[in-house]
Amino acid sequence: EHDPDLQNTPLFATSPSYLASFHSSYYNFTFLWDKAAEFAIPYQRYTYYPIMGIARFNLYILSWCHLLSRRSTTLGSSKWTRPTEICFMSIYWFLFGYCLVWRSIPTWTLRIMFVLVSHIITMPLHVQITLSHWAMSTSELGESESFPQHQLRTTMDVECPPWLDFIHGGLQFQAVHHLFPCVPRHNLRRLQQLVIGFCDETGIKYKRLGFVAGNKDVLGKLGEVAAQLELMVKCQKHMAETGESGLH
Repeated sequence: EHDPDLQNTPLFATSPSYLASFHSSYYNFTFLWDKAAEFAIPYQRYTYYPIMGIARFNLYILSWCHLLSRRSTTLGSSKWTRPTEICFMSIYWFLFGYCLVWRSIPTWTLRIMFVLVSHIITMPLHVQITLSHWAMSTSELGESESFPQHQLRTTMDVECPPWLDFIHGGLQFQAVHHLFPCVPRHNLRRLQQLVIGFCDETGIKYKRLGFVAGNKDVLGKLGEVAAQLELMVKCQKHMAETGESGLH
């Protein structure tokens, strides 16, 4: 209930914990388990890529909701960062939405096609960020594990050659970033070698997979949770029809 990267119902559920209504401490909002979730979750491994293709629109909504909320006025140096972000986001929409899409493209068909293609092409970044989180553990072990253990147990990194760093945008080093959030992305690859040495020395598991293997992991996790939901529904139907709980 604390990690917004995993709170995606009714479209996705990455843990059986999300197969019911839950309250998000981050959004201060209750995600309800409803008919939409019952319909969408069984097919989540098939809708994963299409939804990632348009996921950037969700980021637009979340960004504006955050900046216009009362919460954004109480964080850090919000006195100047909040109006600055609102200003530059408004400039972006003026340049992209008005000058480029509205004024430069003549027909609605071409406008819609341009917006969709220009956003779908960024899909690898949205897939990238989910690879690092969705296939990993969501269990809360409390004070029984250290900060590095917690971060490396719940986050994985994606292996790629240095020439692909520009495409991934540094997001492939999520575990390293979680350990050292203030380190700029261009230094994350060098820092990763120190993390590898630390893990070898301490015996902490540091999961790193290639992009294709990471995709298989996430799709497997989505399919696994969907199968658990299907089993739960079958059990509920059986209990409703027979009155038996299966407990002896």
